[in-house]
Formats: sequence, structure tokens, C-alpha cells
Amino acid sequence: MKNYLIVKHVHIHNANAMSSPYTIGFPSMTAWLGAVHALQRAIQQKGLVDVFLIKTAVSCHKFNLQTYKGKGDYVNSIIGTANPLNKAGERPSFIEEARCHLEISLIIEVTGVNGDNKTDFLAKVGEQLHKMKMAGGDILSFNGIELLFVDSDNDTQVKALIRKLMPGYVLIERRDLMTATMSVNKDALNALLDHIKVTHRASMDDDGNIKWSAGKKEPGWIVPISVGFRGISEICKAKNQRDENTEHRFAESIVTLGEFKMPYRFQNINDIMWSYKVDLEQDLYVCKNQQ
Repeated sequence: MKNYLIVKHVHIHNANAMSSPYTIGFPSMTAWLGAVHALQRAIQQKGLVDVFLIKTAVSCHKFNLQTYKGKGDYVNSIIGTANPLNKAGERPSFIEEARCHLEISLIIEVTGVNGDNKTDFLAKVGEQLHKMKMAGGDILSFNGIELLFVDSDNDTQVKALIRKLMPGYVLIERRDLMTATMSVNKDALNALLDHIKVTHRASMDDDGNIKWSAGKKEPGWIVPISVGFRGISEICKAKNQRDENTEHRFAESIVTLGEFKMPYRFQNINDIMWSYKVDLEQDLYVCKNQQ
């Protein structure tokens, strides 16, 4: 038996849509797992020290990226927020930030919760959700929380749990596509672009009419996603670092392929769950979905 916390239909305002240094769109998995980790730390500080939130699945119900594309425009523009005018009537400089409004639901695998502390756990989670942010955005509301005890070998219970993410799309990792493409002597960037580019083809029928078709290399809603970081410097103390007691290292973002799928297409709950993975031999700090 496993415990799963369901946070239903969370409405988030002004979430960070700059999911990596190269992409704008759905917030990165580091943002969602970071929010769950922050929730874990908050409830542990309130006395539930044996409770751990170890895996997370996120389902997106609604998504509104704050961009604008006018008639005849080739690219989209970010709808930004600006600083107010100064006394001279001039607009101070500011950095554009990609934002989105969205509605999501979370399934979180929990350990350390039983019949004795279940009520206290749910009360502390509900209290903390009203005070925290997710993916850099403000939580406007959510439609309640629920804790379920599920037998992972019971197909009926697993399907009932997964259906709670409907209607929506869950994000999974497709690192396998990157690996397969890179095995034929392509670098990571070209492998990623091969799968997200749309190729247009022309064909001629028997009557001489030209027909155009468009398609991608793989079927499905394949997108680039940010899944963590790779260290590019030694672990050491840095001059003027914020925390004097914690070692520091520089890191770069890791971008791979992901896919949005309807939850009902999954039979195993672990196929949609994400967790942290640290590989110090390769200097990787990533969020992992594929087992």
C-alpha cells in the first residue's frame, strides 16, 4: 500500500514560463518538484518530521501563456509588466519575464502518514498551500486536497487514482528519443530539433494537383523540457556566496524531450511520477521520470 496526496485544480497566476534558458512555455519540472520539496520542509518544521513527499505527477488542465502575436507578425511577443513612470515621465528599464496562468492538479507519493497523523497532515498541507507559491506564481485557489491509500498492484485502485487527473495532460520524459537519435552521431541540440521541428512536404496526385502535408518525426505532443542542471565547476566555497556554510558550484540547465499525454493512457502510476536523481560521477542534478 502507498499513500498519495492529491491537490486538485490549483489555479496559479503569473507562474514562471521561462522554463529554461532556451525555451518558454510550461514551467520546468524543477519548479514543480521544488514546490513539493518546499511543502515537505514546511510541514516537517511544523512537527511532522517523519513525513516525506518523494514523487510527484503534474496534470495541466488549462494553460494561458502571456504572449501576443499581432496580424502579420512572424513571432510572438511577451506580454510583460513594466515599472511605473518616474517623476520625469520616463519608464525605468526592466527585464522582460515570460509569464503564464495555469490550472494544474498534483499527485504526490507520501511516506510517514498513517491513521494517527492523517488529519494533522492534511490540515498542515492545506494551511501551507494558502501561503506558498508554485513555479514562481501565486496560488489563487484550489479545489481541496485528499489522501488516498492505494494498492499499486490493484488495477482498479490505480486507474481510479489516475482518473483524478482528468481532464488534462500529464508531462512525461522522452529521453529515449534523444538517446536513440544521438546514437547515430548527432549532437544533443540537433537530436532535440529533429523531434520538435515541423516538416512540410509537397506531393502531386494523378491529376497534377499539388498537395501539401505537415508532420513531425514522432507522433504525439513532443516538447522540449528542462529537467535539471549539470555542474560545470568544482564543488567549493565561492567568494561572497549567499550561504557561507554551504558549498557552491556553477551549473548549466539540462534540456531534453518530454511528451504531454492524457492520464487515462497510463496503467502504471509510476509511469507519470517524477523524482529527484543525483549522479555525482557525471555532475547531474536532475528530475527523472523514466525508470
